[in-house]
Amino acid sequence: MVVDGIDRTGGTDETVDRLFHALADATRRDILRRCVLGELSVSRLAAAYPMSFAAVQKHVTVLERAGLVTKERRGRERLVRTDPDAVGRARRALDELETAWRARVDRMTGLLTEGAGTGASGAPAHDEDTDENTTEGPDR
Repeated sequence: MVVDGIDRTGGTDETVDRLFHALADATRRDILRRCVLGELSVSRLAAAYPMSFAAVQKHVTVLERAGLVTKERRGRERLVRTDPDAVGRARRALDELETAWRARVDRMTGLLTEGAGTGASGAPAHDEDTDENTTEGPDR
């Protein structure tokens, strides 16, 4: 839940936006899944996709800016590793959204339940057992 630009998951709106922007792309999600299993070099990742090395590098950069992966230089290679804490932040942000929406649905359900006892005019609802209104109207 975001209040005054700060969410309860510990980030700002911008941080959460970067996180979900990064996760919105199927290639980036796949890179993330591959790197969960172990660190991989950018060149090894690039070999797995039908796109240029530069395109894969850009995807990794988006993931890195979102804090989902880290890159470490080892010799000539840049190794990519998933940051499990960042994945947890995404989960917490989604959990908070779910909690907020469930609370809204519960409030709406409560209002509808309260309103079910009265008709649109505020009069008691139609009695279906007797097929008559439960109150006497002016025409009766």
